[in-house]
Amino acid sequence: MNFSSDNVRGAVFMAVSMAFFVLNDTVMKMAAGQFSLFQAMFLRGIAATTLIGLIAWHQNAFSYTISRKDRRILMVRIIGEIGATLTFLNALFNMPLANATAILQALPLMVTLAAALFLREAVGWRRYLAIIIGFSGVLIVVRPGAEGFNVFSVSAIAAVLFVTLRDLSTRQLSPGIPSVLVTFLAAFMVMLTGAVLSPVQEWKPIEADGLFLLLVAAIFIIFGYLFSVKAMRAGDIGFVSPFRYTVLIWAIILGYIVFGDIPDAWTISGTIIIVATGAFTFYRERQT
Repeated sequence: MNFSSDNVRGAVFMAVSMAFFVLNDTVMKMAAGQFSLFQAMFLRGIAATTLIGLIAWHQNAFSYTISRKDRRILMVRIIGEIGATLTFLNALFNMPLANATAILQALPLMVTLAAALFLREAVGWRRYLAIIIGFSGVLIVVRPGAEGFNVFSVSAIAAVLFVTLRDLSTRQLSPGIPSVLVTFLAAFMVMLTGAVLSPVQEWKPIEADGLFLLLVAAIFIIFGYLFSVKAMRAGDIGFVSPFRYTVLIWAIILGYIVFGDIPDAWTISGTIIIVATGAFTFYRERQT
């Protein structure tokens, strides 16, 4: 295992990134009682789009000319981003933080499977076995047929599918397109979707403390993205990527401190299986 200074720095950046993402989820869950789902998407989107837009403008990202091919890919990516936001926030607003976060950690397994099926990437029998075992961990967390299983568990699983679509389409983008421009376009379209759909639900009265929570959430998620990019550029992906599972530690800690949620034995067992198989797929990918 390579413990170079770049890898250690990348691992730290990844852990910090995951902390910011969970802080965003925590604050959004805190705001759930003050806003409808679409209202929260719209108002947080205003703050996120503005802040990301300022960063993109500072980096002169808006001067980049997007090719026709990349436009088509971006459309698919945006569909994935919008779907992931809708489904994950729906789950987050109605499930314990640790449970929703644990289900989302099946993402590396789903990306590996989808890349093999649709992008013809080579995947050996060991990784296929890890994927099967990992998905059994997801079933343990959601427990179909149990009292805790409901439409919100399905929503969390749907979020995994949408994020997979987003990540696979991101792989197909030209290397030269600025990441901050891609992020801005996604944030803008999520905000627009929230604006269009918000009349479907009751528009709740806006309080100053609620707006403050959404602003804080927008700041947290931007820092999460920024540190995630720094992590990927600082060290070897095979070393750094498994540290994304520190998100579960943050989710359990904040879920307990803020909401008083304590994961049961089934959730902890399923989470361990998901993390172990996901980490194994990272390892095997580096061996091929």
